[in-house]
Amino acid sequence: MSAALLLPAASWNQPPPKPGIGARLRAAFARLIAWLKGLFGRRGPTPPPRKERRVSIAVPSPDGRALGASELGDALARLSGPQKDELSQTVSGSLRTQERELERAAEEKRRAAETQRRLLEEERREAERRAAADTEARVRAGEEHRLERELKERGFVAERGGELAVTYGLVERFARLLLEEESRRLPGDIRLSLRGGGSTGVYEKARLRRAEEVARLDLPSSLLAARLAGQRHIDEATSYVYREVTSERVHIVLAFDRSGSMSENGKLDAAKKALLALYVAVRRRYPDATVDVFAFDNEVQVLDLVELWECKAGAFTNTAEALRAAHLLLRASRATRREFYLITDGLPEAYTAGDGRVRSGQLDVAMEHALDRARELATVSPLKSTVILLKSDHPEYETAARTVARTMGGELVVTDPVRLGVELLVRWAHGTETERRVSATAAPPPAPRAASRPGAARRRRADRRMGG
Repeated sequence: MSAALLLPAASWNQPPPKPGIGARLRAAFARLIAWLKGLFGRRGPTPPPRKERRVSIAVPSPDGRALGASELGDALARLSGPQKDELSQTVSGSLRTQERELERAAEEKRRAAETQRRLLEEERREAERRAAADTEARVRAGEEHRLERELKERGFVAERGGELAVTYGLVERFARLLLEEESRRLPGDIRLSLRGGGSTGVYEKARLRRAEEVARLDLPSSLLAARLAGQRHIDEATSYVYREVTSERVHIVLAFDRSGSMSENGKLDAAKKALLALYVAVRRRYPDATVDVFAFDNEVQVLDLVELWECKAGAFTNTAEALRAAHLLLRASRATRREFYLITDGLPEAYTAGDGRVRSGQLDVAMEHALDRARELATVSPLKSTVILLKSDHPEYETAARTVARTMGGELVVTDPVRLGVELLVRWAHGTETERRVSATAAPPPAPRAASRPGAARRRRADRRMGG
């Protein structure tokens, strides 16, 4: 209340307005007349002084901010009705203003506290995430270190150039698992034939190749080999076993197409898995068998199991060079059982010219080179050859594969990548239950009709030329 009374803008605290010119003239004439009367008139008795009641209005207290109690009452008593209404409105407005300011200050403090609480919560969650990620990273690093140490101790991986590389032992273990998986889909008689032939009763001393041969370990020879190698314990490299000599000498040649088109629809991975399973199956039944594996695109590359698994897709299909490599390997073999398997998904696209350069794009010439090499391979005896063609939408691929198989005296099997492993195992075990068996001596199917639109055959030949 006292603060409202002391407001400079209040009507009762405003100075009185200045009199106008007329009022000042009248006051001046009045003073002149009064002076003249006093000068010339009779002096009458002096009137008694008027008693005036003095009221202090809006007198500030010594601190300049409030009024005393009596002074406040006097000030309120001197206010008129409109001034009291003005004072009431002023006080109410001041109170509302102060209330709004207090509410705004409280809301700002609440928001600041909420923001600080949210920031603290986010920092806590971030600290928990970092701690969990750090713990998980340490656990993963420990597991990787332990796994790496165990794999190195077992000979499954080796460090080369600062990086880990798979070894023959790991790929062979993986190939055994593949063979077990494929064997579940084989007929019963085929599974029995894969277990091995009859006993011959003749044994020879040789290095350990399979874990199953530990039962026939030659302990004295193994200990001697370990001591000569400076080792205190026997390992796979210094173990000798007595291995039964089989009555049949086997030589298997496995060739697979790794051209660019084999990277489509998982065909290359299916071929690698099927060859690994067949490799283990051959070695399980014939431990002394010779198994040659090579991949071909423009050129031929002989592979071991590790290189086979790491093989990548290449360029065009040079079938003639693959048949030539198989002929060189098998003609010098002294095995009594010689077999050749060719896995491809298309027709011959490239060939090696007389100057040693690989040329592509001339399908007719590439096919002639492939047939010439197939005739050379047919001179190897005894020989069982099989061409396995992965299914394609182009019927001419099957026609070309059948011609190559018939020329080298073999047979053709058409299948898809999913059944490739089963087909290889069945054919190697001399089985007859295949998805589709096509005899190489059968008559070729009728040629497809020519395209009704001009240029369609030319576009189809261009597609085949770039297919791989």
